[in-house]
Amino acid sequence: MRGLQLSLNKNQKLRVERALEQLESLSLKSNSDASVTVADNISVDCEDAILKGHGTTELDGRVVATLCGVVERVNKLVYVRALRARYKPEIGDIIVGRVIEVAPKRWRLEINFSQDAVLMLSSMNLPDGIQRRRTAIDELNMRSIFEENDVICAEVRGFQHDGCLHLQARSQKYGKLERGQLLTIPPYLVKKRKQHFHHLEQYGIDLILGCNGYVWVGEHVEVKDPMLVDQSNKSEQQIADAENSTSANEVETCTPLETRQNICRTANAIRVLSTLGFMITVEVITEIVNLSTSLNLDIHEMLGPEFYVLVAEKEAERRSTLRKKR
Repeated sequence: MRGLQLSLNKNQKLRVERALEQLESLSLKSNSDASVTVADNISVDCEDAILKGHGTTELDGRVVATLCGVVERVNKLVYVRALRARYKPEIGDIIVGRVIEVAPKRWRLEINFSQDAVLMLSSMNLPDGIQRRRTAIDELNMRSIFEENDVICAEVRGFQHDGCLHLQARSQKYGKLERGQLLTIPPYLVKKRKQHFHHLEQYGIDLILGCNGYVWVGEHVEVKDPMLVDQSNKSEQQIADAENSTSANEVETCTPLETRQNICRTANAIRVLSTLGFMITVEVITEIVNLSTSLNLDIHEMLGPEFYVLVAEKEAERRSTLRKKR
């Protein structure tokens, strides 16, 4: 946060410095034992059989840190999570990527990692939703599903012996993303949670926080599972009505102006939080969007220096309030 490249006047500089100092003092009070630098001692119970993980080593009977970061503890495992580190995929991560190549029986994706990821044709649902073996016709029609520069959402499936990352998209919530913005933020600002898909009903948009630092903000899409619909039990009239509604939806491809404004406003809120170095969560994003609307700011004014200062002061106030409640 100290390296902000903003054109602030003297008053704004004083306000943002005061807010950042308050945030730093709150962080030191709450994480006095969590933040470590190289060669710092990590307090552990020597009587328990602990497991030394990444970023730790044993020296003269003491556990010391070999990285600058935050000490994390999972049961008996102790490791150091490096700050400002590159994205390291783990099985089960929700990621957002862009297709860069359509190869035989697979798509190659760029996911903000040192290597490209691979999504196999057999690792995703077909458009008809029927579970069957992939044929040569399916392989020929791969570009009708995904093509170059398409943005898609998937889940990390595993790693191959050569280090290649494999993805899977067998759920209806995964797939192609349209009518929105793709943002790139530092991966360490996205904390891994149980839920990375968010539907902001008050704005009519979907928010996907990718663990790899790619964030998608787009128009809300209803997720429907075609396997739950038994076409054989439908009458001919029902099928005809469904086809008519589908054709009407294809004609109506324009996103409403209000939804587009909400997408841009939410995207700017994420840009502000990323520039300030604050953790990206759906709660904080909603607060920043509400702050901009309460101040009657235009979308472009959210990227002005005054709003950055207001967000820093708001975050300091929020963390101070949370600390008092504890």
